[in-house]
Amino acid sequence: MSDRETLGFGKVRGFLWPIRRDELKKFIPMLMIFFLIAFNYNLLRASKDTMIVTAPSSGAEAIPFVKVWFMLPMAFVMTYLFTRLSNRHSREKVFYIMLSIFLAFFFVFTFILYPNREFLHPNQTADTLQAFLPAGLKGLVALFRNWIFTAFYVMSELWSAMILTVLFWGFANEVTGVKEAKRFYALFGMGANISGIFAGQAVMYLSSSIFRPIIPYGNSAWDQSVLFLNCTIMLSGLGIIILFRWLNKKSIIPDEASNKGTPKEKIKTSLRNNFKYLAKSKYLLCIAAIVMAYNLGINLVEVVWKNQVKALYPNPSDFNNYMGQIMTYMGYIATLTSFFITGAFIRRFSWATGALVPPAIMLITGALFFSVILFPSAAAPVGMLLGSTPLMLSVMFGTMQNCMSRAAKYTLFDATKEMSFIPLSNECKLRGKAAIDGVGSRLGKSGGSLIHQVLLIAFTTISASTPIIAGIFLLVIGVWAISVFALGKQFNTLTAQHETIDIPEEESAPTLQDEATSVQEEEEEVVAVQDEPVTVKS
Repeated sequence: MSDRETLGFGKVRGFLWPIRRDELKKFIPMLMIFFLIAFNYNLLRASKDTMIVTAPSSGAEAIPFVKVWFMLPMAFVMTYLFTRLSNRHSREKVFYIMLSIFLAFFFVFTFILYPNREFLHPNQTADTLQAFLPAGLKGLVALFRNWIFTAFYVMSELWSAMILTVLFWGFANEVTGVKEAKRFYALFGMGANISGIFAGQAVMYLSSSIFRPIIPYGNSAWDQSVLFLNCTIMLSGLGIIILFRWLNKKSIIPDEASNKGTPKEKIKTSLRNNFKYLAKSKYLLCIAAIVMAYNLGINLVEVVWKNQVKALYPNPSDFNNYMGQIMTYMGYIATLTSFFITGAFIRRFSWATGALVPPAIMLITGALFFSVILFPSAAAPVGMLLGSTPLMLSVMFGTMQNCMSRAAKYTLFDATKEMSFIPLSNECKLRGKAAIDGVGSRLGKSGGSLIHQVLLIAFTTISASTPIIAGIFLLVIGVWAISVFALGKQFNTLTAQHETIDIPEEESAPTLQDEATSVQEEEEEVVAVQDEPVTVKS
């Protein structure tokens, strides 16, 4: 019997809104929190690219360097911080602390760092470095020259990894069962997609080309756009805190049985042991491979595409406005997909079938994009038909690739990936998500950036290295598909009879006796109380 029939939903209700009335008190606040987190993510995604790509003496070639030399180390630092906080505080308190760190940075950036950037940026030293370093390292020098923008880019990227992925999805996986997830997660994705539409419109509206002298901030229209965008992000962050507080106090409470003297299970966790745990689990390794493949593939294409966009829109306001348009288109595509296709697709077809759709979409659109760049003579008739230049045509196909790949990510990719964590024990979820989402996704992006760096040093420009990038892109998609097939078999085994079970014994984490053999490891680990089971208040 299907879930729809079991829950008493009609055909239309089960397709569009498979949520029971008693679940609304839990579902609606979670949906609103996810909406605001995704809204901020989309605002930051547009702003961070604009600041780096259009900064003085910079361009798209700076992106690979920032993701390797700044993003990756900071991902380890933030994951380590999350792990230490999780050892000492409740899930709710960790959420507030981590979110406050980000909001505090955006406040300092907006009102202290950005207004004084001319004084704080070491332009003379950067000019000296650029004079004797190879031309292929221009992007690295640009990051040093514009270090304030680099810091903004890093924190914006980490918002996705830590707030959206680790904190929200970690919380959602703890309070949601497999059957609930099949109904909830597609609608969460729809909320995120709608947020992309709102964020795109906000970026277009706030990226004004008109300077307002009445506002005592900045010397250009773009300066004031930075103020408006960051204030919007901070206000949304406060809304997230209020909603999360209400959810924990009014809707989700510890199970009554756990309050009657039941001893709390203790888990030893540290960043190093999280990765040891990951290495011993074939199941978690498959999830890590899928996450890394997605981030590697999207990064390989995006750097080439943004290089084309910068050539077409060199002005910061124009560049940011175009990125706002992209987010709007992406939001419409993803919203329609999640509303009419994703939920029914997940409930009707196997996990592996749903998880294979994103790599298929990325493969087809990516092949079209690279074909336009690598074979301009073959694409010339299409350009003549549309009345566009080769540059405009490459930007158009790159935009299509980015919109459809991102839409697939926000719908089927995120939903199927998060569902794959649900059958695991709470310990496995805690360790696995911290390692995979906190650092694994960064490794994927940094891997793509490292490839771009090596090719930039060898070929000097992004355009010259594009043929090799296209070949590597195809290999990454192949690894992604193989990992999905392998994980699908294990997922079906785990969910055959139970909603929540531990990973198989041969894939379990190191035992406490094994860990005791290392005195140094024992000194670094801190005993943490595992989160108690949760239920929804009636």
